[in-house]
Amino acid sequence: MAQEREGTILFVDDEREVADAYALRLRSRYGDVRTAYGGEEALVEMDDTVDVVLLDRRMPYSGDNVLRDLRDYGYDCRIIMVTAVDPGFGIVDMPFDDYLCKPIDKEDLFAAIDQQLEAASYDDPLTAFFSLTAKLAVLEAEHTAEQLAESTEYLRMQRRSEKLREELAVSEENFTEMRETFTAINRAG
Repeated sequence: MAQEREGTILFVDDEREVADAYALRLRSRYGDVRTAYGGEEALVEMDDTVDVVLLDRRMPYSGDNVLRDLRDYGYDCRIIMVTAVDPGFGIVDMPFDDYLCKPIDKEDLFAAIDQQLEAASYDDPLTAFFSLTAKLAVLEAEHTAEQLAESTEYLRMQRRSEKLREELAVSEENFTEMRETFTAINRAG
């Protein structure tokens, strides 16, 4: 059995079988794994002890709404969108930390959660940079180079990412290692 890791995880999906299957996987690695079978239930289950929320987008009360509500309510947890919804350029301004397209390999899921648990200890500019890196990576995996070049949202994100990188107080060696680890995850499903 894999070594158990610290952290409270909330998995949110309105398909009970999907939520239970993912939660079972997660319990093999993380100490406290909770499930919510829909967006409204997620808001009820949420509290300040949750470190990472894994959030489906396509639910009757959508994951996009839950994401907005969690941020509006002041929750500062890490949020990973875990969904079969293809990421459009509208994700640019969504306040999540990572985006994984289903189906997700178990090791990619664990790596994404581990990275978010670690990122919680980073300074805000570094966490913002890696959030942007995740959005760029998922868009690059799902769209052609031509589509990306035509997207003002994508180009704006690239510029912001470059500006944040310039502001980071991280050595080039440490930064390169962190970025390689972060981008090794298959976010495209």
